[in-house]
Amino acid sequence: MKIENAPEIKVPYILIVDDINENLKLLGDILKGEGYKIRPVPSGELALKVAEKEKPGLILLDIMMPGMNGYQVCSLLKENPGLKDVPVIFISALNETADIVKALSAGGVDYITKPFQTEEVIARVNTHFKLYKQSKELKELYATKDKFFSIIAHDLRSPFTAFLGLTQMMVEDVKTLTPGEIEEMAGIVNNSATKLFSLLENLLQWSLMQSGNASFKPESFFLQEKIADSLALVFDASTSKAIETVSEISHDIKVYADVRMLETIIRNLLTNAVKFTPRGGRVMVSARLTDHDFTEICVRDTGIGVPDHLINNLFMVDKRTGRNGTEGEPSSGLGLIICKDFIIKHGGTIRVESEEGNGTAFYFTIPNSPG
Repeated sequence: MKIENAPEIKVPYILIVDDINENLKLLGDILKGEGYKIRPVPSGELALKVAEKEKPGLILLDIMMPGMNGYQVCSLLKENPGLKDVPVIFISALNETADIVKALSAGGVDYITKPFQTEEVIARVNTHFKLYKQSKELKELYATKDKFFSIIAHDLRSPFTAFLGLTQMMVEDVKTLTPGEIEEMAGIVNNSATKLFSLLENLLQWSLMQSGNASFKPESFFLQEKIADSLALVFDASTSKAIETVSEISHDIKVYADVRMLETIIRNLLTNAVKFTPRGGRVMVSARLTDHDFTEICVRDTGIGVPDHLINNLFMVDKRTGRNGTEGEPSSGLGLIICKDFIIKHGGTIRVESEEGNGTAFYFTIPNSPG
């Protein structure tokens, strides 16, 4: 299965609903002049179908229309879980207090009377569009917070519990342990500490990015050396599983990136590749120049692949995608989210191709020179 992540972000459009063509054209021209995308429809029934197919960012809704009136349209919108948060501004020649109250009771957020003034329409649309976007951003912030605390509660507690158990065992039994047993347990402790450090490093990087405090200092450098450094970081993990790691990076490929961010991206992708590749498998890193002043880097493995029910959620902060590796290695799912954020920071994109049982390939782009 192939999926594109970090897709093009669609700007929400404004749905204008009025049975009079002159009103549709006038309102459309006003809002297009302000830079908004608009979609005019002449009936309430059609408005519901259009909104269901592609969610609008705001709706301007007439009341007196043949067939379904504006009150009914708004009530049905508010009953739809996927559309209930879309702000509806009624725009009507009805100007009695009772009419306005009825419109607001049906779920409208505002009311404009006809004949309307251009300045009033622009001001009210701007205000409610801004409030809607702020509301969406707040929901995303809460999702981010929930993800963060979920990782803290689960993904840190489990490895720390195991880590503390091992150290306690060493303290209590140190006098009876043979040098070989002490060496073996020290290796396990070191491995646990390495995994904890990696998770804490990801949490720190992610929190800095979310708070806007992550430094971004891109520079030009040859890619091959940085890939070699990243492969060295997963050497112990890959060797312990007899996994071959291969770099196919040409020595002359140069990129323009923040070194620390790129290293974090590569480290996370390589760690995942090793984690989800069975013993005796292979992990490869390659790169090619694109036609658009970018280098596309690929991290490919011969691993177990990603199930269809997880692949669509890999880069979503509010979806839990962490699962254990082929030998029980823990995973939080946070690494891919960090990769996406860092890649977008560079102006690049990331996509994944995977087939369950036949490996996974992550492709991402990094600029070759300053934009």
